Amino acid sequence: MHLKHLNSKPWWIAALVAWGTALFEHLLQVPANRIGFTALSLARLKIMQEVITLAVFVPFAVFYMGQEIRMN
Repeated sequence: MHLKHLNSKPWWIAALVAWGTALFEHLLQVPANRIGFTALSLARLKIMQEVITLAVFVPFAVFYMGQEIRMN
């Protein structure tokens, strides 16, 4: 569920949804970083994190949110 569908709900419900999403992401990310740090350097982990974030966010923004890809 995206926050754009919560316009008719109180603000605190949108906050709980956003916090729940962030909690889920952290529950996956922290163990992965702890495991990955044994094989990769900190810089490589950060680069991999950014690449994965963009690989997830760009299709979401294009297909679900209806945004076009721009270079700005």
